Amino acid sequence: MAEFHISLGIVVLLIVVALAFDFMNGFHDAANSIATVVSTRVLKPTHAVLLAAFFNFVALFVFNLKVATTIGNGIVDQGIVDQYVIFGALVGAITWNIITWYYGIPSSSSHALIGGLVGAAVAKAGTWALIPAGILKTVAFILVSPLLGFLLGSLLMLLVAWVFVRSTPTKVDRWFRRLQLVSASMYSLGHGGNDAQKTAGIIWMLLIAAGYTNAKDPFPMWIAALCYLTIGLGTLFGGWRIVKTMGQRITKLKPVGGFCAETGGAITLFLATALGIPVSTTHTITGAIVGVGSAQSVAAVRWGIAGNIVWAWVLTIPCTAFISGAAWYLGRLLLANHS
Repeated sequence: MAEFHISLGIVVLLIVVALAFDFMNGFHDAANSIATVVSTRVLKPTHAVLLAAFFNFVALFVFNLKVATTIGNGIVDQGIVDQYVIFGALVGAITWNIITWYYGIPSSSSHALIGGLVGAAVAKAGTWALIPAGILKTVAFILVSPLLGFLLGSLLMLLVAWVFVRSTPTKVDRWFRRLQLVSASMYSLGHGGNDAQKTAGIIWMLLIAAGYTNAKDPFPMWIAALCYLTIGLGTLFGGWRIVKTMGQRITKLKPVGGFCAETGGAITLFLATALGIPVSTTHTITGAIVGVGSAQSVAAVRWGIAGNIVWAWVLTIPCTAFISGAAWYLGRLLLANHS
């Protein structure tokens, strides 16, 4: 356990900042959960965010807390964590989220947070403070999660085409307009299950550093419940700027395509959460949408748009790490007199 004196006031302040990130995560990533179900006009946007927010919170009762544990002690050495590292990580992640939200770029809140942790930890203690195994596992899934989403989305699309080959388009549309309610719910469940735990892991890390809990103690459930509730509220308010990019600009979707993309994405998120791997819900659903589009026709995918999104993925961790390193220095100036 880290031996730093952190005042209660600073701890409360940083928990509030962490929850602000969690809220923004839901706000920023709401489009991932609802873009397909809105763009296929199965649900109105208001109804879609209500559905997504509800299942974001329900995930608390479905998944274990392996992802929170990975964030809490699997990315950087817990021994160097103090209020400045936490502050730098959160400010870097929030700043990157605001930039990408403003420009309508579906980047990863998850990787922004991880980049933030890396940047703040390196600014304080150098690269030795990083835990290679946890970082490599996370970085590997930058490729694995969209590829798995792509594979599952395209295979499901081909399977559906084979099963319903003798059905009329009207009948297929009617069936999948109903089934998409299930797939959208499952994807929102996976989104809440993976993403809310990331903020929970940060708060847990802070409480360990401040001496309020121990790494060997059971994970405090009040932290998890608070984070799940907050991300659900963030989703409820929605990130509308990104909906159009995710739901219409990459490829045009029908209910059957929306179902296959959401189901492929949900399966990927369930698997990653069970393994305790923090993945990007943005990467996952984008890969699944591209897979669905390419299963119909390679020309159906607007590869230029998809390429721009990939660039945002590549830049997220290094850009956030840089911002967080600067924020670490800023934090030392702002918080030093209040510790």
